[in-house]
Amino acid sequence: MKLSFTFVLFVFLSSIFLKAAERPNILLIFTDDQGWNDVGCYGSEIPTPNIDRIGAEGIQFNRFYSASSICTPSRFGLLTGRNPARSEDQLLSALMFMADEHAETGIQKHETTIAEVLRDQAGYDTALIGKWHLGHGTVGLLPVNHGFSLFKGHTGGCIDFFTMTYGKIPDWYHGTELVSENGYATELITDEALGFLSGRDTAEKPFFLYLAYNAPHFGKGYSPKDQAPVNLMQAQAADLKRVDFIEDKIRREFAAMTVNLDDGVGRVLKALEEKDLDKDTLVIFLTDHGGDPSYGGSNTPLRGQKASLFEGGIRVPCMMRWPGKIEAGRKSDALAWSPDLFPTFCKLAGVEVPSPKNVIDGEDISRILLEGNPAKDFSREMYWETGAHKELERKGWQAYRTDQYKYVHDPKAGDFLFDLEDDPFEKKNLADSDPDRLAKWKLRADYLAKQYRNTPIPD
Repeated sequence: MKLSFTFVLFVFLSSIFLKAAERPNILLIFTDDQGWNDVGCYGSEIPTPNIDRIGAEGIQFNRFYSASSICTPSRFGLLTGRNPARSEDQLLSALMFMADEHAETGIQKHETTIAEVLRDQAGYDTALIGKWHLGHGTVGLLPVNHGFSLFKGHTGGCIDFFTMTYGKIPDWYHGTELVSENGYATELITDEALGFLSGRDTAEKPFFLYLAYNAPHFGKGYSPKDQAPVNLMQAQAADLKRVDFIEDKIRREFAAMTVNLDDGVGRVLKALEEKDLDKDTLVIFLTDHGGDPSYGGSNTPLRGQKASLFEGGIRVPCMMRWPGKIEAGRKSDALAWSPDLFPTFCKLAGVEVPSPKNVIDGEDISRILLEGNPAKDFSREMYWETGAHKELERKGWQAYRTDQYKYVHDPKAGDFLFDLEDDPFEKKNLADSDPDRLAKWKLRADYLAKQYRNTPIPD
């Protein structure tokens, strides 16, 4: 029997439409300086019911890592799927907003982001609302030139929460234009996200919304007396009352900024439901790295903090929800990290990872999400490096881990070797008792550092 051309075309187009309909919207919520013990379902005393809900209605990861323990490289790894040590400009430290030497530094044109792939190859609407921190010196470094059709937010590492300035220098953009905004940054970011979602419905093409909150990172105020920027915890009075049970002043201010952030997450989740988008949307909650105790963050019971490469610096809260696709209430011990999101999003969007496999350091973890594959299916190695930072008086760190063992080089205290299966909180240094393994892990870390730096630049 011969089939008519019209019928064949109908079947073909129907299959394409079905494929497109199955591709999820992607909402990636990325928070700033929020550590392991700063999320309720990971043991914090700070109430975060809306964030917790993402894990309760989906999957909560217990061994998820950031690409770095510092802001800028953590964002590079998240968006490119590549180890930050591969970056052309060696983005291993935080870009400083007022430093002249960083005027041309940041993510470069050939360094492909997941936003570019989803927009240009899969037809997604792409938006970044919130913090960028991958370049601010020239227009070419702004998000709209790296895959995001919409950008509303700031480019530096932090801003004043009430004036949207870095000290007194304006740093709030709509696309490539600086604009004047007042309000409260966390709420402004949420409002912009709601605006992005307000005109959408299930019949439109899918979207990728990178919702990068600057909270609960400290704000960057200005001291007229010193005529210089100053770091300030900038909580609102009403939020402080909600966490008045916390005695320590700095921790209480941090908690107040966190509950306001949680409110924002709740508003965004509610908007998805009201627009009937929740069942078609993969929601990811992830933090950029460990908390900083100097500004109220906590990584208890993990060792270390922001800018270190002990677990407290790089092991982060991560939860994902996709109703009907990800079974609710699951907890996973799979070893995963933020660069995995690039190939995972490609898989779910039905496009190929564009770069050669040897320069993408993430792995597709969609099987863990959708099929519940056990952790043993993901045997892997991870390498981290932080750069020396003169302005912040930091020296470079190095770390390498496999499924069981982890090597850490602390520039002040020397070398460490941990068996993370028996010692997840890194209390027992095996460097002296297992020198052969220490030497092997250290050699592998040095090899990877050299290999990443030799990554060829595409033509």
